[in-house]
Amino acid sequence: MKNKVVSAAEAAALIKDGDTLTTSGFVGIGVPDELLAAIETRFLDTGHPRDLSLVFAAGQGDGKDRGLNRLGHEGLLKRVIGGHWGLIPKVAALATAGKIEGWNLPQGCISQLYRDIAAGKPGMLSKVGLETFVDPRNGGGAINDISTDPQVSLMEIGGEEVLFYPSQKLTVALLRGTTADEAGNITMEREALCIDNLAQAMAVKNSGGVVIVQVERMARARTLPARDVHIPGILVDAVVVARPDHHLQTYRTAFSQGFTNRIRTPEGEIPSMALNARKVIARRCAFELPVNGVVNLGIGMPEGVASVAAEEGLLEHLTLTAEPGVIGGQPASGLDFGAAVNCDAVIPQNNQFDFYDGGGLDMTCLGLAQADAAGNVNVSRFGPRLAGAGGFINISQNARSVVFAGTFTASGLDIAITEGAVNIRREGSAPKFLTEVEQITFSGARAARLGQPVLYVTERCVFELTVQGLKLIEIAPGIDLDRDILALMDTPPVIEDLQLMDRRVFLEGEMGLRQDLLKLDLPDRIAFDPATGMLFLNFEKMRIRNREEVDRVGQLVADLCKSRPGRVDVVVNYDGFRIDEDLETVWGRMVSDLTDRYYRIVSRYSGSAFMRMKLGEVFPDARTHIFENSDQARSFVAQGAGEVLRGRE
Repeated sequence: MKNKVVSAAEAAALIKDGDTLTTSGFVGIGVPDELLAAIETRFLDTGHPRDLSLVFAAGQGDGKDRGLNRLGHEGLLKRVIGGHWGLIPKVAALATAGKIEGWNLPQGCISQLYRDIAAGKPGMLSKVGLETFVDPRNGGGAINDISTDPQVSLMEIGGEEVLFYPSQKLTVALLRGTTADEAGNITMEREALCIDNLAQAMAVKNSGGVVIVQVERMARARTLPARDVHIPGILVDAVVVARPDHHLQTYRTAFSQGFTNRIRTPEGEIPSMALNARKVIARRCAFELPVNGVVNLGIGMPEGVASVAAEEGLLEHLTLTAEPGVIGGQPASGLDFGAAVNCDAVIPQNNQFDFYDGGGLDMTCLGLAQADAAGNVNVSRFGPRLAGAGGFINISQNARSVVFAGTFTASGLDIAITEGAVNIRREGSAPKFLTEVEQITFSGARAARLGQPVLYVTERCVFELTVQGLKLIEIAPGIDLDRDILALMDTPPVIEDLQLMDRRVFLEGEMGLRQDLLKLDLPDRIAFDPATGMLFLNFEKMRIRNREEVDRVGQLVADLCKSRPGRVDVVVNYDGFRIDEDLETVWGRMVSDLTDRYYRIVSRYSGSAFMRMKLGEVFPDARTHIFENSDQARSFVAQGAGEVLRGRE
């Protein structure tokens, strides 16, 4: 075909009964709505095409009528394999009612599978999904009883368990770009993402199928710059020029030059959040952001972390990412989710999941819908409501650390943040912390066994995962432990030592988080009092995350001690101090070296009994003196110094 341009109706006529479709899109980005609308119209007018199978990775819809919701008609679909279902309630309703076969598989695995289909491989091996509802031992991702054809199987390779995801026979691809030439070459210069378009086109073409691409404009054959072409014309069978209302950049934004990342937007392009429960949760999550690290932010509550990071001046000190392929910059939220401004790069979705699955994420912040005593999390299925896992399983299973974010209860919760405290005006009617979650999207037992650090952050408290299950570690000001937390949990958590959440989280204005995370205030934490001859080290609420930070503390203390004649007496404040477990030995060696070289009498204090116990483990020798408060610690040093002086006399 010299000119591949056809009408939407002609494109819909290319689809036969029983075909297997794959579609592009992420939320409302890159969704071929013109093509989907034409298929819907043809089916409603003629009853054809019917009994279609559908394979998609990311959710493609607005939660109402657009996107894949256009295919949500009984008879049009026969089976669906998808990653995120929450935005396509019309299709999800068919699956949960047993009117179509349906499977929910990890978004990243479906995305990566397109490449394996293109390469003619039998399928894909992955550990993603083990010990979740996707594991064949827990249902294999089947949504209903009529979905009996296995879509994932358990294998053992090299003594380790893995899952095998078989290739699908794809016959039609419905994709989207910006500009097409008459030969079918496709560019994507006005699209916010490139997603999996190339892999999907190759997969369908190499399977002998039909590739149809929706665009917003045409160019003469072979006039497009070759480096701008994302889908070569050799893969494309038909091109449809869409109407503007069926080719929005996102479902919230008709077009933003910032989302193309061909310009850098001014600061403040995405506004700051109001101080409410959502912002409180995002702020507390932001305390876990790794400086110079790579972070994924999930859809929903975690989206606010990007806004807080921008407000606190942290974006240049870490790299935020989202699973459809954006790296760096500031991710957008709501129906813009998936897009980002001021990115460093926008890569294909399957490559992003390669990076995630291989351990490239230092941290992820994901939504929290249900959790249980074992630390399991469910975000995918709630009775008849099917949300789907999306990329949640890939991301949560493979990130170096995980923070789950969500309100403590749901359905009607009304909270005010007043005078630096949480005021619960109306409690939510749906508890989130249960004895057992309805479906395991994240396995707490597996994470605890593998030593993965996991936090669960709400507006009123924070839990961490331990081998014993959930442990309550922080409570918000204004919250009553028994009434507002324990009474609303089906199973009580472990409580060994409870701290107050940082009050800055609940106050208007910037928190100064940049100073905390970058340790810009570290020199101010080290002070010598000439009048008493005491060295004061204030490590209150300090977080040590890596070896470089340990070395910097040691060097600053050593530099000050070198400037003093003789040895010094030391008082150390460890209130709220946190250090990653694998650094405790390194920290202990650093302190022991300082003690041998510079210290005379040392006392340490913390109001936390748990921290005092940990300090005793890190500093087990006879020189360790640990107290409950500052007065006790200072008194011990003063008394010891007096005895030393009397001994000299």
